[in-house]
Amino acid sequence: MFPPFDQKQAAVLLSKVKNGLNDGSIILKRDSNPSDGRNTSLVMLGALVCQKEDGTLQQFITVSGISCRLEGRLPAQFIEPLVSSSQIFSALEENDLEIHQLTDKIKTETSPQKAAELKKLREKLCGQSLLKVFKSYSFFCADGKSRRLLEILNYDKTKKLPPTGTGDCCAPKLLSFAFEHSLTPLSLAETKIHFSLEEKTAKPRCSFSSDYSSPTLFSRPEPELFPPCDSRCALILPSILGLKILYRDKDIIVVNKQSGVLSVPGRGPEKQDCIVNRVKRLFPNCIDQPSVHRLDMETSGLLVLAFTKEAHRELNRQFEAREVQKKYIALVDGILAKKGIAQSGTMELFFRLDPENRPHQIWDADCGKKAVTQWQIENVEYYTAPDSSRRPVTRVSFIPHTGRTHQLRLAAADSHGFGVPIVGDTLYGHCEQGERLLLHASELSFTHPETKERMHFSCPPDF
Repeated sequence: MFPPFDQKQAAVLLSKVKNGLNDGSIILKRDSNPSDGRNTSLVMLGALVCQKEDGTLQQFITVSGISCRLEGRLPAQFIEPLVSSSQIFSALEENDLEIHQLTDKIKTETSPQKAAELKKLREKLCGQSLLKVFKSYSFFCADGKSRRLLEILNYDKTKKLPPTGTGDCCAPKLLSFAFEHSLTPLSLAETKIHFSLEEKTAKPRCSFSSDYSSPTLFSRPEPELFPPCDSRCALILPSILGLKILYRDKDIIVVNKQSGVLSVPGRGPEKQDCIVNRVKRLFPNCIDQPSVHRLDMETSGLLVLAFTKEAHRELNRQFEAREVQKKYIALVDGILAKKGIAQSGTMELFFRLDPENRPHQIWDADCGKKAVTQWQIENVEYYTAPDSSRRPVTRVSFIPHTGRTHQLRLAAADSHGFGVPIVGDTLYGHCEQGERLLLHASELSFTHPETKERMHFSCPPDF
């Protein structure tokens, strides 16, 4: 993951904790010894700096996992795990004895077939226990709402459990606490702590060095900073933040917009939830109008927004001068080759708004605006609909050379284009219940408005 917030202020707080661990004024304590089955001699140390509504700052620290904590002269409030170790042990207790008994049987079983059966039963019991654990997790999000972990993961549909420890990393703990208390995050940073236990009751020895046996505590002059992890945090932080942040600096932010969310606010209170307002909520120093381009509500993919007026002005200029390059991926509902569509090409179409049927666009060779679209047929594949039926579709990449309303949807669906709509198109095709428009902005290139560096972002679709 890309660090969602600036790390500098929080890094100062990490250094204070580092110094406290060095001089003994802060102690890292464990409730249990490291397990032989995994590397528990490593924990993450996290720090968060927030702003209260009155403008004052509040600082927080935590560690990853459920069995470690910091005690002593702490420079900030310590944030406890979202779910306590006693709650987790209670959830695991029901199947724990049987799982251990199965493990012992597997070790001595000589029949491969019988061993496989025992492993399958053990896997089932472990899954039941983990599901019970994950049902205990919920997070306060940037919009003020609390969401269950299984809701965020869409477990009812996917039936896939996340990795063990999901929800126990530093970033989800810190951010959930901040949003629960109506605080605005300003800076978030994490680093690693390595430690060893010489005896069962020994005080941990901590080091930023990768050498666990090194007697030097925190030999690095400054803590090495790490972003939230891809294996666990990336599954839940976009829902907690309301944004999947791919890049951010003081001038711009690039996000992967999810399908079903507006790019900019619409008319009426029910249309105020959008990417622009989510960015402004997370980054209060952002300008009032950060949007420089938009995607249809049903389209997912890459969006760049500006934090400053200067960046906004320069990005707008690049879009108007067609210096920004974009690429989209779509699944078109049929086999284009059977309609005689070439493998690649460029089309020029002319459309205008249909005032009797807003927001639909209609063909008008005389008064319509020209839309130029380059396409490339990637392959033919099978699409599984929400009702589990399967049908052939064509994966197409589109490069728009103009920025007309519904340009790519019309390039696919209109009879002057392919004559075959994109899967899930509610305006120019058909959308089944539980389906979405399968159109995704997968690549975006522009020149950074401040550094003048050419930037390229790539974000594959989830279909």
